Amino acid sequence: MAMASAAIDLLLGKIVSFLDDQLSLLGGVHDELEEIKRELIVMKAFLEDAERKGVLSEVEKTWVANVRDVSVDVEDFIDEFTYHINKQRSWSPFTRTFRKSLRFPKNLWERHRIATKLQKIIKIIKAIPERSLRYGVKRIEGVSYSHYDPDRLRILRESSLFLQDDEVVGIIDAKEKLVTMLLSSQAQRTVISVVGMGGSGKTTLVAKTFNGQTVKQHFDCCAWITVSQMYTVEDLLRVIMKELLRAVKEQIPVDLSDMSYSHLVEMLASYLKEKRYLIVLDDVWDINLWRKISAALPDGPHGSRVMLTTRKEDIASFPFGLGSYVHHVQPLNKSEAWHLFSMKAFFSCPNSCCPTELEHIARDLVDKCEGLPLGIVALGALMSTKSVLSEWMKVYGSLNWELCNNPRLEVVKSILLLSFNDLPYRLKHCFLYCCVFPEDYVIQCRRLIRLWIAEGFVEQVRGAKTEEIAESYMAELTCRCMLQVVEREPSGRAETFRMHDLLRELCISISEAETFCTIYNDQEPAKESKARRVSMQANSRALRNPKDISKVRTFFMFAAFSLNYLPSGFQLLRILDLEDVPIVQLPDDIVNCFNLMYLNLRSTKVKELPKDIGKLSNLEMLNISNSKIRLLPVGILKLQKLHHLLMLHFNDQKLCSFDCLDGCTQAPPGICKPKSLQVLDTVKVEGELIEQLQSMTQLTRLGLANVREADEKDLCKALENMKLIEQLNVMTTDEDEVLRMDALAEGPPMLHTLFLTGKLERIPLWFHSLHSLSYLALLWSRVTHDFLPCIQELPNLTRLWLINAYTGDELVFRSGFRKLTELILLNFSQLSVIIIEKGVMPALKTLDIWECMQLKQIPRGIEHLTNLKQLTLLGVPNELIECIRGEGSMDNSKVKQIPNIGYCYKTRFGWSHGRTR
Repeated sequence: MAMASAAIDLLLGKIVSFLDDQLSLLGGVHDELEEIKRELIVMKAFLEDAERKGVLSEVEKTWVANVRDVSVDVEDFIDEFTYHINKQRSWSPFTRTFRKSLRFPKNLWERHRIATKLQKIIKIIKAIPERSLRYGVKRIEGVSYSHYDPDRLRILRESSLFLQDDEVVGIIDAKEKLVTMLLSSQAQRTVISVVGMGGSGKTTLVAKTFNGQTVKQHFDCCAWITVSQMYTVEDLLRVIMKELLRAVKEQIPVDLSDMSYSHLVEMLASYLKEKRYLIVLDDVWDINLWRKISAALPDGPHGSRVMLTTRKEDIASFPFGLGSYVHHVQPLNKSEAWHLFSMKAFFSCPNSCCPTELEHIARDLVDKCEGLPLGIVALGALMSTKSVLSEWMKVYGSLNWELCNNPRLEVVKSILLLSFNDLPYRLKHCFLYCCVFPEDYVIQCRRLIRLWIAEGFVEQVRGAKTEEIAESYMAELTCRCMLQVVEREPSGRAETFRMHDLLRELCISISEAETFCTIYNDQEPAKESKARRVSMQANSRALRNPKDISKVRTFFMFAAFSLNYLPSGFQLLRILDLEDVPIVQLPDDIVNCFNLMYLNLRSTKVKELPKDIGKLSNLEMLNISNSKIRLLPVGILKLQKLHHLLMLHFNDQKLCSFDCLDGCTQAPPGICKPKSLQVLDTVKVEGELIEQLQSMTQLTRLGLANVREADEKDLCKALENMKLIEQLNVMTTDEDEVLRMDALAEGPPMLHTLFLTGKLERIPLWFHSLHSLSYLALLWSRVTHDFLPCIQELPNLTRLWLINAYTGDELVFRSGFRKLTELILLNFSQLSVIIIEKGVMPALKTLDIWECMQLKQIPRGIEHLTNLKQLTLLGVPNELIECIRGEGSMDNSKVKQIPNIGYCYKTRFGWSHGRTR
């Protein structure tokens, strides 16, 4: 119901925009569209009232379905009309002249067809309420509708920056039991299975065990692998190898992606043969998995361990060998459940105490969860938004009979459905959108936000940027425990997240019922669907049957096969996302998708864009980052609506090298002409490009490669005009080219991310004015003087990367850096001493020191960094490592407060790695 209301609201916005854009072309059908708009406004009001009413009758459900269907018809009309208009604009001059010579009234046949179709739609729309009144559907009185509250979402967005992982309860005994099994003296390889239903806390329990300091110190190497229902054994073995190598900062083989199954098994077994290892296989659904990978996990006499989590009892009880144990996860008892619920529901109350007037009903609600942590956390997050008894009673009253009597999985689904129904309608769309990604997929927040905006889900609020509103949606979903944060930026902002399996199941079931999205995978046969969105998550027959996807407007592909053609139904496509798909060439008919607004080719193997890409006149976002495209066609200049052009090609395996950019993309002259362009990252500087940048005052993100010393004046003049710039990346032609930016009087006022790659004779004087800067990277600057005083007082600096940035032998942090949480020092060839004065960098959590071979001792004053959680030493002298290894080492007492220390250094037998924590 709410989804139908949301669909109408989005459609109304589309009609208004359409009426404005196509007014001169609509002719006699303008009035019909206006009439449709008025009817839809009335329908939307009814649906909003019905949503407040709650449960619908069967007649009302039919009414809602009819409304949804007619909204689809209207949307089809708008998209088809736009398609035909764009098609006419793409005709060659000869075709246009020929048609004109026929002397037919302009668009006469097309206008008649459109008018007839609109009249039919109006007739259907008017029949819906008339039919409904005959069968007893009336307007609901006495209800109110809660509109978007920008202040509330702003507060949630800001508070989410400081959220930490939820505390866990009821696992102390179980954790100690698992730790005992892991550290036992049994020399054989041991398999420990943790089994329980979805949402019972299996992964949380194993994660807390896996991350313990005692456990990490006991094993030579560790890896955590999420398996899930859909996997290939080769990919799984590759991930295990990558995780093991990344943990110890070792180089990943370049040909790993091309290795066969037998080669992967042989390499992994050889690597682990003499090691005591710990491998976690999370979320195992298929017992055949063990048969396929056990040969890669040698059963030596070193005391290695394998842990797996599963929902299936038969997998847990499989005879893995003499050394195998099964741990059944138990539901929380009443005391533990109440404690967990109170932490979520009453976090704003003193000591998380429940108000007296709510305690009785709160305990009844907790009892409904039957000790299932996921249900408790979700329900607690929902109830944290309710402040009065009547609201609590309303939630309790909507828990139907099934909530009390169905199996636990259904109980959790019912509770999670309550959380979904409580979402504002725009967030319902945003939440459902997450199901387009495969199970256990780690989703980049920035990518999802761009997609939400392209779909039209994000509300336009005066005085606020669309991206900021979308971020507040993300914060709201996170606060309600609908999304799980995987990684956070040093500032605390969510960077990546995933969906819990049960939440994803709920999401998919709602999506199917609402024809929101169709998912094709190996689990189900391809079937016909009216859904506007398709997510291809396996090699499916659907693409060979065009009628199945004739209504598709959004298409995702995650399966690893080449897309050589587009079915005819794709002509109305608006969003195409092929990120990470190993396609080599785009289909030629992609240029006929005139309505295409969003095209994502990130990390594909595509080498060139179609020459006629200029036909995609509605394209707003183009992402070719880390693809093989190095030259933009001239047709790109015709894309007047393009506002995001992402072209950064970064090779993280060359982080220590000046050549960290894996080539750069060349743009045709005139790339600066589109006034709608907001993001241009990263383009190769040629000709008069930098001089032309002076007119691009609307840019918020800019990346430039191949900058020369002679470009200083033009570059600085351009930056002076860019008052909205937030992210800037400037790289010189080579490591010997001097990067000059002294002609700039003041830094851009809104700049929060700055990457400078190239030789700096001095730090620019305007650095002191960068009050908004939170992320600074100086790469290959090779400054000869003490430059830290120039940046130490930047008030919002949280991340500082210094890569070959200084040629001196002493680096002294004397003052400042009050908010710095991450410091990376890499490739300092002469550096022998690091000094940290007391009181400097009080918030630092992460310190990485790489490739500093003259550094013979740990930083002096490191003991003052009381918040330091992670210290990584890579490519440093052996003497430095020996100073902190073991209880009796010379400097061990200075680093004892750091919970996680990793290192890697060279011995006469090769590279040695390990952890002291």
